[in-house]
Amino acid sequence: MRLKIYLVEDNAVIRDNLAASMEEMVHAKVVGSATTEADATAWLRAHPDEWDLAVVDLFLLQGNGLGVLNSCRERRSEQKMVVFTNYATPVMRERCLAWGANAVFDKSNEIEAFMKYAIEAAAERARATGLV
Repeated sequence: MRLKIYLVEDNAVIRDNLAASMEEMVHAKVVGSATTEADATAWLRAHPDEWDLAVVDLFLLQGNGLGVLNSCRERRSEQKMVVFTNYATPVMRERCLAWGANAVFDKSNEIEAFMKYAIEAAAERARATGLV
């Protein structure tokens, strides 16, 4: 079973490129996306069993990624939330982790580390479902 990813990103070019990269390189399935905090929160809450990894940007068309993180504090332990942002300052990294992120990556210089994290999450999912 492929890793199910939900993207929270308001930039269409980044979202589309990220979705294509995740499906190809991570062998994941992007199950949906949102451009606002409200839409992301509503979908993630309404579909608690339909995602394994949420990739969240901090700056959205409405609201922000911290609100999305906060709304998913009660998720299953195997569900991961990753912040993928251009604003990964040390203070913001701490804040994201405190609000429930499992990891924080800078879009401009930590793309390889982000992909490695996603590939490992996919491998963990495969092991948990007995596919490896």
